[in-house]
Amino acid sequence: MTTPRTVPGKIVLIFYGFFGCAGAILFFNLFLERIITFLAYILRAIHERDLRRKGLAKDPKNRRASEASEDDQLDSWKPSVYWVMLILLLGALVVAVCASSMYYPVEDWTYFEAIYFCFVTFATIGFGDYVVSQKSEYTNVHLYRLGNFVFIVLGCCCIYSLFNVTSIVIKQVLNWLLRRLNCDCNCRLKKPPMTRRNAITPGAIHRGGKAPTVTVTDADGDSDSEYRRNSGEMISMKDFLQANKISLAMMQKQLWETAQSGRANNNNSGFQGGVGPLAILNRKLGQDEFDPAI
Repeated sequence: MTTPRTVPGKIVLIFYGFFGCAGAILFFNLFLERIITFLAYILRAIHERDLRRKGLAKDPKNRRASEASEDDQLDSWKPSVYWVMLILLLGALVVAVCASSMYYPVEDWTYFEAIYFCFVTFATIGFGDYVVSQKSEYTNVHLYRLGNFVFIVLGCCCIYSLFNVTSIVIKQVLNWLLRRLNCDCNCRLKKPPMTRRNAITPGAIHRGGKAPTVTVTDADGDSDSEYRRNSGEMISMKDFLQANKISLAMMQKQLWETAQSGRANNNNSGFQGGVGPLAILNRKLGQDEFDPAI
């Protein structure tokens, strides 16, 4: 509840808050990278032990150098983002439960109010409806303030990591929904259109007998081939290929360049990729896509 009242104090707060918030974000990102690395190491060890139990991988102590390729699949293995999110959720709950056990008897709150205060504080929402250290006297005040500091730092780190991992899951769900919507739209567009009477009459059944002859000239100026096409009939693909050799080559080149540029920008479209914490999680977990089988 301490706020600056003078103009110099407010100016100092602006600069202190600018560099302090930047340093706090850096600290949270470093904690996120370290905790994800630690959880990935633990989950990898569990996965490797499970493979050994099933006989798919051999014990490194009893493995010869020539058999080292049998565990190459572990090099590309990444932990599931759902297991990481579950572990972080359990860690945040443990910190919140322990902190609430300290807050509610000291601050004379109910246990639910203490849990609510922990979430609002750890998530840095800070409504200010519940504030600690407002009494005039506390028993073991220095020990209480130290515990308050430790719980707030650990809680903010756990909730920050949990929020970032949850954002990865939300991104995967949104990508899945976008693919489903795109698939539904494509299916609707691929439906055959309603036929109309006398829209296109094939030359073989054209009324009036023999269809008129139309001469198609190539791009080189040659006109050694004749193709018959009705005035109301669409030109066939064979006629198009014969009559537009140069145009077709230019079109193929443009389509190839478009496909190459689209392939290069594939990672930057939609909700793929990421920066900051998302980049850390994508690099550590390696799960950008939503797997419906999980």
